[in-house]
Amino acid sequence: MLTKKSKYGLKAALYLAEQAGRGPVLVSELAEQQRIPKKFLEAILLELKRSGLLHSKKGKGGGYFLSRKPNEITIGQVIRVLDGPLALIPCVSQTAYARCEECVDEATCAVRFAMKEVRDATANILDHTTLSSLNAKSRSSRGRR
Repeated sequence: MLTKKSKYGLKAALYLAEQAGRGPVLVSELAEQQRIPKKFLEAILLELKRSGLLHSKKGKGGGYFLSRKPNEITIGQVIRVLDGPLALIPCVSQTAYARCEECVDEATCAVRFAMKEVRDATANILDHTTLSSLNAKSRSSRGRR
């Protein structure tokens, strides 16, 4: 399940992607527009900044903005920064592999086979969906109403 932290982080990143090229966005604006608690959002944005996905500018005209173009940042990157690995069990994680303590034979483990397929399918979708492509889908859905 996607945590609120990642959901809010995605909403913030998508909003910043919509605002790309217009300059930094204030935390208060982002919080208000996306209905995210400001204190929680500040912590999320700081984490995304530390990871290199965002930059910030202090002072008048300051705020947060994407470090790269919206078509160069995937939702998988945002989720991994905020929630860690996508894998449901550690033995199939590509970024945080750990052998399961109770596993007798990892090479023949049926649970591992199933969870690897889930991880691969999830990663394929999340790592090929950029902020700009998701915003485009959202805009086209709004246009059909």
